[in-house]
Amino acid sequence: MTLTELRYIVALSQTGHFGKAAEQCCVSQPSLSLAVKKLEEELGIAIFERSKSRIALTPTGETIVEQAKVVLHEAAQVQALADAGRDPLGSQLAIGAIHTVGPYLFPSFISALHRLAPDMPLYVEENFTAGLRRRLTSGELDVAILALPFTEPDIVTQKVYEEPFVVLLPTDHPLAKHKKISSEQLEEERVLLLGAGHCFRDQVLAACPRINKPNSRADAQMQSVVEGSSLETLKHMVASGLGITVLPKSAAVTGDYSNGNLITRPLDDASATRTIALAWRASFPRHQAIDAVSQAIKQSLKR
Repeated sequence: MTLTELRYIVALSQTGHFGKAAEQCCVSQPSLSLAVKKLEEELGIAIFERSKSRIALTPTGETIVEQAKVVLHEAAQVQALADAGRDPLGSQLAIGAIHTVGPYLFPSFISALHRLAPDMPLYVEENFTAGLRRRLTSGELDVAILALPFTEPDIVTQKVYEEPFVVLLPTDHPLAKHKKISSEQLEEERVLLLGAGHCFRDQVLAACPRINKPNSRADAQMQSVVEGSSLETLKHMVASGLGITVLPKSAAVTGDYSNGNLITRPLDDASATRTIALAWRASFPRHQAIDAVSQAIKQSLKR
């Protein structure tokens, strides 16, 4: 039994496809298939149930794969400890962020982090909170930037900043004359939202629970079209006159619209904010790298 074989069965369990698992592991499909079969023969148990239409874990296979994840994580810790002992700011750091933070933070943050740790290679990605949770706990990411609340065993979180929500609307919209907008005023408006799976959608609905109660078939259809969009898509839709939206302040820049047809207004509810935090495994040994990430975020917010 080797660590490589354990990586193969974990990848196969995640993808459910030999070709995709091989691509993820950067090996040929025959090599991966042969290694998985060899491990099953060595253990004397079928880890996967194979058919023409699907590949699924057997009950015993589920237990084996979960233990394989633990073994791979602990093996990665050995390398991480060695890296941290040599230079905690000299080896690659894998950072993930939720979709509603990454595009607006990463450009300035990466520059700031490079100034603080010029010899530390970076891997960055955007993902949903659920994806970041999975990749963080499995060791595929070292640190995640996400919105609280976020709870997970053996994961440490550290608040880095608080961000208010604002309403984005056309300059000629009736609500534009108000200095602040209440959640009650939004009840009669077509408020464009992100689709299911985005934590920011849930946060907006928590702050304004009565918005987007469809009054007609047309309204319901419009709402379904918006689901799954990015914040940038919502901004373009507002610019096209299809409704208004609620955004985190960092995403509400309107400078890209040269005709100046969009403005922002704050919500009058002071609690309509989100808390952005760092999350990392409690066992992660490179504390100086975490400190550098936190400092870089704070520096980028001042620009």
